[in-house]
Amino acid sequence: MYAVVGCSSCDALWIVEGRPETTSCPRCRSRHQFDRLKRFVTTEDKDEAREVRAAMLADRQDQSDAYESLDSVGDMESVLDEVGIEDDEFLAAKGVDPDAAEAAGDEATASATRTSRRERVLDALRTLDEPSEAEVVAHATERGVPEDYVRTALEKLTRAGEITRTPDGYRLV
Repeated sequence: MYAVVGCSSCDALWIVEGRPETTSCPRCRSRHQFDRLKRFVTTEDKDEAREVRAAMLADRQDQSDAYESLDSVGDMESVLDEVGIEDDEFLAAKGVDPDAAEAAGDEATASATRTSRRERVLDALRTLDEPSEAEVVAHATERGVPEDYVRTALEKLTRAGEITRTPDGYRLV
């Protein structure tokens, strides 16, 4: 279900999907209880909700005649994919190598999903049975964590009370 709703604070119109408990106005960021919002239309079709919102916005600006001469929102959206230049062409025109830009984006995404060095030390503690310092260091260094960092991290985790040191090794608290 899609509902075209209006903000009581700034009169903005937006589309809400489903029946959330609360929703925020995209313009003024006011938080509203969904059940208390004025619903101008409720429909199962997202495109229909988009059409109603677009017509209401055009009417508010006394542009109803101009709106009537336009194609539907769905038709205009499909045309947008066919207009303009491709991303690679744009980047090349600006002097940027598209392949290098894609590689940099891939690297940024990959590094954001990698685990931190601290997490790799904690992973060693979770994975190993009664891990000794040497075992934790070996496990973490195999995963790219410098040995001195592992030893420092073990000390800090012990002082912070996140792990304890036993005669047999380390244990998570």
